[in-house]
Amino acid sequence: MLQKLFKRELGFYLIFVFLLSGCENITPQKYPFVYSGAIMGTRFSIKATHIPEQASVEKLQQLILMRLQAINQRMSTYLKDSELSLLNTLSSTEPQIISAELYKVLDTAQNISQLSGGAFDITVGPLVNLWGFGPDIMLSQAPKPEAINQLLAQTGYTKLQLHKQDLMATKELASLSMDLSALAKGYAVDEVARILEEQGIKDYLVEIGGEIRLKGNNLQGKKWRIAIEKPTINKRELEKVVAITDTAMATSGDYRNFFEQEGQRFSHTIDPRTGYPISHKLASVTVLTETCMLADAWATAFMVLGPEEAYKMAEQQQLAVFFIIKTEQGFAERATPLFTEYTKVKQ
Repeated sequence: MLQKLFKRELGFYLIFVFLLSGCENITPQKYPFVYSGAIMGTRFSIKATHIPEQASVEKLQQLILMRLQAINQRMSTYLKDSELSLLNTLSSTEPQIISAELYKVLDTAQNISQLSGGAFDITVGPLVNLWGFGPDIMLSQAPKPEAINQLLAQTGYTKLQLHKQDLMATKELASLSMDLSALAKGYAVDEVARILEEQGIKDYLVEIGGEIRLKGNNLQGKKWRIAIEKPTINKRELEKVVAITDTAMATSGDYRNFFEQEGQRFSHTIDPRTGYPISHKLASVTVLTETCMLADAWATAFMVLGPEEAYKMAEQQQLAVFFIIKTEQGFAERATPLFTEYTKVKQ
């Protein structure tokens, strides 16, 4: 018997964003700038500790919303007329001119794919759908190996070619489609942060769907305190609270979106290299790095790689990463030296 559990957007739940104010022992309303809403199929939340006297709250909200809507119009797979959707549905293998913005995100995705040996792959969507974790209807049983192999032949980041000089993209297969959900929210966070800084705001927190970027201090004049969730299935618990600033943060996990069939658990995280859900013991990974787009993408890649490969890759790339690993006794923590150093120094 197939049991489907916790089919929902993961990002917002992986980091206890709603506990931020509680950790700081203040209420969000005390911030001179607080703005939240819905975008990109999830929620966003922004707050700033100080804003310049000449800054207009209404204008700032308008600038942010317009920027988020513009990004969504370029990178959404749910909007049929978005730039990405039009590229996906285009039945052509001829080079196509794309916007500089879409090129930037696609290029970042391809770089992470190459560095991770294909563990990160924005073309994996059809396989995710096949396993029932996309927008399509869940199958009544795990897919057949033949169906998986068929889609493996139709996916793969190497089938997308980018041409920097002309800002063009070429699909080697006309049916190839891309999904930027693993880094577009992070990119949007970075863009909101850029707007805030252009308006002279130096102390802020930006969060979209659980992806975060921080700068400066909170209202108490201290580093921002962010809670990382323990990867338990049926209850909400804290694993760790870190005091950080001047960084971006993203968390990925496999513990709330899965199904079970005949006692076997199938994670929503699909390994693009094999076409099958991951089966290792890594339950959650949190990445701190300079941009939220990179943190977002690397968190996804590390979840595919598993605890040992991901740790080696994180050290190789000199990234601050925190791992929560399933054990017979519960959970074990492991952090790269950079994560330990950063969270220790910044507290």
